Amino acid sequence: MKNYRSIAVIYGSDSSEWEVSVRSGEFTASQIDGERYDVYEVFARFGKWSVAAYRLKGQERVALAEAERPQVDKSDFSAIVAGSRIKFDFAYIMQHGTPGENGLMQGYLEMLGVPHSGCNAFVSAITFDKFSCKSYLKDVDYVKCAKDIFLRKGESVDGLAEKAVAQLGLPMFVKPTDGGSSFGVTKVKKIEDFDKAVEYAFAEGNMLIAEAAVVGRELTCAVYFNGVENVALPVIEIITENEFFDYEAKYQGHSREVCPAQIPDALRDEIQTVSKKIYAHLGCAGLVRMDYISSEEGLYFLEVNTIPGMTSASLVPQMVRASGMSMTDFLNTVIENS
Repeated sequence: MKNYRSIAVIYGSDSSEWEVSVRSGEFTASQIDGERYDVYEVFARFGKWSVAAYRLKGQERVALAEAERPQVDKSDFSAIVAGSRIKFDFAYIMQHGTPGENGLMQGYLEMLGVPHSGCNAFVSAITFDKFSCKSYLKDVDYVKCAKDIFLRKGESVDGLAEKAVAQLGLPMFVKPTDGGSSFGVTKVKKIEDFDKAVEYAFAEGNMLIAEAAVVGRELTCAVYFNGVENVALPVIEIITENEFFDYEAKYQGHSREVCPAQIPDALRDEIQTVSKKIYAHLGCAGLVRMDYISSEEGLYFLEVNTIPGMTSASLVPQMVRASGMSMTDFLNTVIENS
């Protein structure tokens, strides 16, 4: 067992997902083994990092009023809490979006030599960008990728709608390459709606992809390293009332998640095997979730989530419970083997 004493759970972010990140971070912190670690909750947004709460081994959580929160010293990743300077031994990153999901936070911690959960800075940067990630997988023979078109803000969009429809057909999705929680995503069903969808996506980021819509069942699977091998958790099927699994469907009860998914054993085994292959191919570490569409043409890869949601109702905690583990034991495994 690694000799970590103080775990910093970093949450909040500079993106539209910051509130979701706070909920994920608070839940994660609450589930970390309080008999093994001191747990500190670090709220980090737009360069201001402070300790929002802490829980010492065997004690109750102490929440701090905003005006009383100790500031984190970024020169060595430490803070003075209750009169003592704490240098955090390990960082559990729960920032959805920048800087926690695109490699910036990982790069900072790696430069300081602070161990952290999840993928390294390079892998995080690659997987966070949907176009880059798909480019790494386009030649593999075990999963399909939908056709897409890439565009960077500032490039000409003249004639792009016609080109996209000709290459991708309708409906299609237009979305930022580096966003999450379905912010900036539009399902385009008419060519007249394309330009507005591009504008909406660019409100969230500087790059976008238009991607052919794939019809089928939406399925997701997470993989983690247990110290010996990569392990796939149970598959979940997502059934939404909306046009797609958008923000409302994810966070406002407009979807149903079936765990474990009621699918043929062969498809379950394929998804779990493919997920472990993608995890290894991309060089992932810690806990990672992969999303798919199972269509009549085969299994299509959608995206990788290197920092998946971790509220009590999120997909990964459901998978963990279905596997028979407690969240505390699962997080112990992730921390000890990241």
